[in-house]
Amino acid sequence: MISLAWPWVLLLCPLPWFVRRFTKPVEQLADHSLRVPFFQELMSLKTGGQARKPESTSSRRFWMGVVIWTVLLLAAARPQWIGDPVALPVSGRDLMMAVDISGSMEIPDFSLEGEQVNRLMVVKKVAGEFIQRRRGDRLGLVLFGAQAYVQTPLTFDRDTVQAMLLESAIGLAGKETAIGDAIGLVIKRLKGQSHENRVLILLTDGANTAGDISPIQAAELAAEQGVRIYTIGVGADQMEVSSFFGNRMVNPSKDLDEDTLKEIAELTGGVYLRAKDSMQLDDVYRELDRLEPAAQEAELFRPTDELYPWPLGLGLLLSSFMTLSFIRMPVFWKANARTASTARLSESPVNSS
Repeated sequence: MISLAWPWVLLLCPLPWFVRRFTKPVEQLADHSLRVPFFQELMSLKTGGQARKPESTSSRRFWMGVVIWTVLLLAAARPQWIGDPVALPVSGRDLMMAVDISGSMEIPDFSLEGEQVNRLMVVKKVAGEFIQRRRGDRLGLVLFGAQAYVQTPLTFDRDTVQAMLLESAIGLAGKETAIGDAIGLVIKRLKGQSHENRVLILLTDGANTAGDISPIQAAELAAEQGVRIYTIGVGADQMEVSSFFGNRMVNPSKDLDEDTLKEIAELTGGVYLRAKDSMQLDDVYRELDRLEPAAQEAELFRPTDELYPWPLGLGLLLSSFMTLSFIRMPVFWKANARTASTARLSESPVNSS
């Protein structure tokens, strides 16, 4: 819709009428005026034989000035086009997700819709749904194996974060697991941020087997920086595998270092959560929603476009036309005066004789 930022400016619209109504016109001094005895004849030549009344010309100019005045006041009132409300993300927290994509995430000990799948596929589905629920948070994604790298920097664009998670692949960062480096990289990314509420959700299925910094040292550094870490251990306790001697039960999560993950969470004020199947993993992320609730209320913003250049340009255009009419009038009179003088001379008795 269209609205005026300063509508009170339009109260000055009647000012030209008051000036004309309650003030006297400027008197023209006789010694400074030029009398043209054949003025009416000049005007009749201009208007096709009918003399134009000076009062009508003055009246037209007055109303032209009123139109220009009104248009300029409309521009001064700042008309604006206000668009539909747009929900702005509420600044809740800076939330980084560190996801393990080492070789062990390829173990197919989870099921999804009745089909046996590897761990990363379930993480992509469940964590992707978690990302879409995080309205108001700035989200970032770190993937780690033998090395850690930032897949997505902090952003309000949840769709992009989810898409980048879905594009992750096992072994892309190496087959080993560098938990300490992943935490250190997240701390580095969060260090320059002004938000006090900074959270890291670390998901892994193994122990720290690579990297330049130990997980405990990284956790102590995170505690100093005020970064709260929630650790998630994934992997089933039992899994049936086929071998030369037949089927047997194994523990696919024997390499999961739960003690270290618990200590990381305790040092930083977070919580350690365990997911042994896809349902428990979904429960884990819903528990994180409860522990770190997303913002519920969104701020509304109405985009505003200024429209004052349009009436301002119209006012300047009309003013130019009015100025040209003042400039061209004397030239026209001078040309018609010459024509009238020639006509009088041709009609004089001297020339007729």
